[in-house]
Amino acid sequence: MVDAIYTFLQGLGFHHPLHPPLTHLPMGLVIACFVFSLSALILSQPVLLKSAYHCSLLAAAALVPTVAAGLLDWSYRYGGSMNTWITLKMVLAPILLVLLLLSLWQHRRAASPGRMLVLYGLAALCAAGLGYSGGELVYGN
Repeated sequence: MVDAIYTFLQGLGFHHPLHPPLTHLPMGLVIACFVFSLSALILSQPVLLKSAYHCSLLAAAALVPTVAAGLLDWSYRYGGSMNTWITLKMVLAPILLVLLLLSLWQHRRAASPGRMLVLYGLAALCAAGLGYSGGELVYGN
């Protein structure tokens, strides 16, 4: 099935992995969550938390197809072989999703700006770990 997807795409002239172009949306949105949350706290503008909330909602939604494409690429290009970087990505991706869902829940419960900043900060650290491990997987030694 996976081979059929890539064969079809190659027949259309698309020979690239699916995962890399999708990563920018959830990762950028996670960073935006943190920036909006930090700005809300520094500027004493709680309305900015609404923007962080919307970013976290979109990030959680975008994370699902991004992970699915990553699993497809891993299966097709790496034969599903495990290594440290793949393992790290498989640990961090669900943690990131849980943090995003938790941030959505906490926002609905009117959590303090400080609590939201911590959640978004942890999500940003997860996103950084995912990006770093992906870079090492593709470009590392």
